[in-house]
Amino acid sequence: MNIHEYQGKQVLKQYGVAVPNGKVAFTVEEAVEAAQSLGSPVTVVKAQIHAGGRGKAGGVKVAKNLDEVRAYAEEILGKVLVTHQTGPEGKEVKRLLIEEGCDIRKEYYIGVVVDRATGRVVLMASEEGGTEIEEVAAATPEKIFKEVVDPAIGLQTFQARKLAYSINIPNELVGKAVQFMLALYKAFVEKDCSIAEINPLVVTGDGNVMALDAKLNFDSNALFRHKDILELRDLDEEDEKEIEASKYDLSYIALDGNIGCMVNGAGLAMATMDIIKYYGGDPANFLDVGGGATTEKVTEAFKIILSDPQVKGIFVNIFGGIMRCDVIATGVVEAAKQLGLTRPLVVRLEGTNVDLGKQILAESGLNIVPADSMADGAQKIVSLVQ
Repeated sequence: MNIHEYQGKQVLKQYGVAVPNGKVAFTVEEAVEAAQSLGSPVTVVKAQIHAGGRGKAGGVKVAKNLDEVRAYAEEILGKVLVTHQTGPEGKEVKRLLIEEGCDIRKEYYIGVVVDRATGRVVLMASEEGGTEIEEVAAATPEKIFKEVVDPAIGLQTFQARKLAYSINIPNELVGKAVQFMLALYKAFVEKDCSIAEINPLVVTGDGNVMALDAKLNFDSNALFRHKDILELRDLDEEDEKEIEASKYDLSYIALDGNIGCMVNGAGLAMATMDIIKYYGGDPANFLDVGGGATTEKVTEAFKIILSDPQVKGIFVNIFGGIMRCDVIATGVVEAAKQLGLTRPLVVRLEGTNVDLGKQILAESGLNIVPADSMADGAQKIVSLVQ
């Protein structure tokens, strides 16, 4: 789950991470009032969307008086920002962060991530702050320094100090930088983050080390432990179909293709998308109904797939171990009848109760194309859609 920058800063502030003073605003008047209450000679007006690259897209403005704050707020609120992370459709700005200006002496990058290669948390740092870390990694990888954290003892002070010296934090501010990193790591672990990225981390003219931006993502599987984080969820920033899927505990991610996929198991779902691409098709979604799906769950999954107007055909690919083929078949038939299915439907069933599942499909009276294998099913749905 993602949250906005201002929310991330509120979370980090609880752990002693230094952030500029700021307030959220949903209207132009609220933006002006927020700037007035901050009383800063320079005010930053920032678009709040779940995407990076806002500055390049015109979503971050520096105002020198209240009139400029008003003008920038009017310009940005309601604007559709298109960045490298939003895709061409962009995202509409519905809230702003009004923040006091900062005397920036130097910008750095700090990030805490889970490294799949080592299976451990890694703290990354670079003195190339303010630019995408992907660009730094591609052009000057030697400027990115890493410390792998032992989960039994956590991030150690010497590791943070080593990173601070590696990225050339001024000597007199190394102590503050170390405390910043330790606090950021603590927040990452205690709040079950999947990423905590500060870009830029800045040192200021008056000797502070603070987060000028903050990106926190959270492990959705751990949100039951963090009701306070769950309350920060902004449904306006999420795909409606993905929101609906989450209500039924379905793993759904919308894609750009035209072949809807319903599969049980994340690995099989990935393989299904791959084989559709292999035969010249484009998957419209990732959808894992899980191992313990009920007829109701399958019916809702089907409805979600069909709610996408881009979907021209559907491939159901089920390998029943825990998941029974007859339950899938019943759900498919129920959903198809409820929704008056007119689009091509190819179903491949294998595993537990497969004969019963095939019988249910055959006796449904619906135009369902059976497939003998995953490859056969992929070829058939690609052919029908084209």
